[in-house]
Amino acid sequence: MTPRLLLAGALIALIALPAGAQNTPQGTPTRIRGTVDKLDGQNLTVKSREGSELTIALAPNFTVRYLVKKSLADVKSGDFVATTSMKGTDGKNHSVELRIFPEAMRGLGEGQYAWDLTPDSLMTNATVTGIATAPQGQTLKVSYKGGESEIVVGPDTPVLTYEPGDASLLKPGAAVFLVALKKPDGALTAQGVTAEKDGLKPPM
Repeated sequence: MTPRLLLAGALIALIALPAGAQNTPQGTPTRIRGTVDKLDGQNLTVKSREGSELTIALAPNFTVRYLVKKSLADVKSGDFVATTSMKGTDGKNHSVELRIFPEAMRGLGEGQYAWDLTPDSLMTNATVTGIATAPQGQTLKVSYKGGESEIVVGPDTPVLTYEPGDASLLKPGAAVFLVALKKPDGALTAQGVTAEKDGLKPPM
């Protein structure tokens, strides 16, 4: 299996679920942001941004990925993207960060829903249908199942894409983002992790 396909499979765990989604038999999706304390075999210990220490049991075939910088000029009509946004004083959604998904990940987490990066933030996973120049940068017109939206992307907004990495990135102090499944007994499991590389931290 190619690294791209492995990456796409692992990122299924990153499908962003609306806050009101029903619990699955495997557990409740729980977003974790923080820094690595240690990796002990399959057990990853993370100090969360809230200050708690969490231990996540990683799958035997867990995958690590990292982000690399792209530019707004790399975003093309037809791309499948994910972006965290906030409502601006102009009433429009302004991108906080934008990620261009590899083709193998097209459709993952599709939709627009509440996000917990910051209060009142939104996550939009959608296909770019148009790009227009705006005073603040560019406005992306995007469509997803059941709707469409416009997102203003400023010139300083980080634009990124995913690349496959390995467990060596999970070193103490490295920033990470993952979506774990929380079992009824409180145990956490995960299929994959997005990790910091070369000082570039997961911004979502």
